[in-house]
Amino acid sequence: MTSQVTDTPAPGLTARRAGRMVYLTSVGLLCAWVLVPLYFLLINTLSSPAAVSAFPKSFIPAFDLGSLQFFAGFQGMLGAMKNSIIVAVMTMIMSIAIGAPAGYALSRFDFPGKAAFRLLILLTRAFPLPLLALPLAVMFIRTGLDDTAFGLALVHTTLAIPFAVLITFSLFSGIPIELEEAAWTLGCTRFTAFTKVVLPLILPGIAASAIFAFVISWNEVFAAAVLTIENRTLTAFLLQSLGDAPLHLKFAGGFILVVPALIFIFAVRKYLFAMWGIANR
Repeated sequence: MTSQVTDTPAPGLTARRAGRMVYLTSVGLLCAWVLVPLYFLLINTLSSPAAVSAFPKSFIPAFDLGSLQFFAGFQGMLGAMKNSIIVAVMTMIMSIAIGAPAGYALSRFDFPGKAAFRLLILLTRAFPLPLLALPLAVMFIRTGLDDTAFGLALVHTTLAIPFAVLITFSLFSGIPIELEEAAWTLGCTRFTAFTKVVLPLILPGIAASAIFAFVISWNEVFAAAVLTIENRTLTAFLLQSLGDAPLHLKFAGGFILVVPALIFIFAVRKYLFAMWGIANR
């Protein structure tokens, strides 16, 4: 009698294969969750207004700029886009100017209440913006900041500062203080040691903070809708026009909102990778 021996995989190998399959499936579903809506947004944006409302949908863009031309010619749309850019740039500058020194102080100095200060920075994100909308509107009306780009940039800066502080704090903590001390022994002051030694290393973190601040301001809609009337940003203007706007205008507006943030992140991706390298030292 001849016995047949079958090769059965070891239990550990089977578990690893199953884990790898679950991992790949999860990655695929996550990519589909992010990319499929963007793809359909791109298809409808690059199609004619008639094709946007047609059914069934084509999976290949027609490369018709009719929807984008209608978007550009819609009354008030380009002004709202200009307001969004101005507010986002102001938010980016103010959040870096405030958040980077705060992150440096938290990483380099010990002072009473340091832990409480870090907790308070996080707690600024605990208060929902709708709860603060009415007091903010009243205060802005009294101070003359209502319906202005600077007033809205102040609100967006408040939303972005916690990210700027925590990102720069983690990066400053990853840079050894001995580098600054060595510069001091060579005749540098604290300021020159910071600008010549620390600042070049922290630039990836500053770029990352700028990205988050820009994206937060660019996509924020509630404060922009409440605090502005004539000088609305693009998100608030689109929200105001959603009820009676044609479908192709909605797709074009969504495309314009998504693309700048994606381009901004893609342009500075190398700084993001460098940031994680510094933070993990």
